[in-house]
Amino acid sequence: QEISSLWIFGFLLIRSTAWTLGLENFPTKFVVANRNDPGPITLTCDAKPEGNVTWRFEGEEVEEGDTRGSTLILSEVDAPVLGEYSCWNGHRRLSSTYLLLEDEDEVKIDSLLSCRATSYDCNFHCRWNNVEFTTVRLGLGRNCTEGEKSCQWITESCPIVPDCGFNFTIPHSLSPYEEESTMLELTAEAIRNLSVLRRTKRFYLRDIVKPDSPQIVGYQEQEQHLKVTIEPPSSWSRPHSFFVLEHEIEYVLKDNGKTGRSSSSLIPKRISKLRVRSRDPFVVSAWSHWTMRITSTSPTLFLSLYSHIYYLCVPLAINLLHCVYFVLWKLYNMSC
Repeated sequence: QEISSLWIFGFLLIRSTAWTLGLENFPTKFVVANRNDPGPITLTCDAKPEGNVTWRFEGEEVEEGDTRGSTLILSEVDAPVLGEYSCWNGHRRLSSTYLLLEDEDEVKIDSLLSCRATSYDCNFHCRWNNVEFTTVRLGLGRNCTEGEKSCQWITESCPIVPDCGFNFTIPHSLSPYEEESTMLELTAEAIRNLSVLRRTKRFYLRDIVKPDSPQIVGYQEQEQHLKVTIEPPSSWSRPHSFFVLEHEIEYVLKDNGKTGRSSSSLIPKRISKLRVRSRDPFVVSAWSHWTMRITSTSPTLFLSLYSHIYYLCVPLAINLLHCVYFVLWKLYNMSC
């Protein structure tokens, strides 16, 4: 009795897993049915051979349904009849079509899909945030919104690893030098079990711009201030004279531990910590993430070290370790 129960449980578990992970990628051909639509569903065989055409569902010959030549008409659509239908001419498989169900989840697209552009260059990045789905695809343009065959889908799958997420890089053809007048249309389709969720997200590229963290590359001592030299991240659009970034410096005063911020490159001289972030001032974009916080009991010395290593060592990466030793020795002698 116990062995029999375990066998049945194992069989059901395997079947459940196969159902859940049945589609690791989008089928080449599929039809989506709506549970609330009482109308019949018609499946069409791609080939029209001489002789009879028979239909199989998950490998078994279809007994229910109305067969008319190379088409199969299903009057009722529910979970038991979802899956792969194939048409045959004798022992020759002609084509197959998956019958899927429209996902009725009313979740908003903004909670499912988040997008970000690190510059105005030729692509942006999106992440699908719901891990219940096994495969997701994104398509940019009106042709994808309307489901045309010309849509160039970008597909990601995550069938086994839990919480692996879906990350996309979406190319676009917008000119970085022209003002946007039309919103981008990004269509998402996602499969879980044998149901398809479809949503469209509309936005301007400028609304999702968020630069990467900038680089602190040097400083210049003045009477009561430090002038910090900040450069845009390497991923930011060029030329930097045209694609200007504004920077914000956050610092901690060494004397009293108070925190201050500066939108200019000048900060008080006696500080113990600082970090920087950037944004596009013309579209008031989102701020970048803060840089790593620079901490030192001698911030001017630390910034000098940072500057020397950046300008001297990085171009000589083949001798990077020797270069760092040289800079440390040089700054040690300067501070004595």
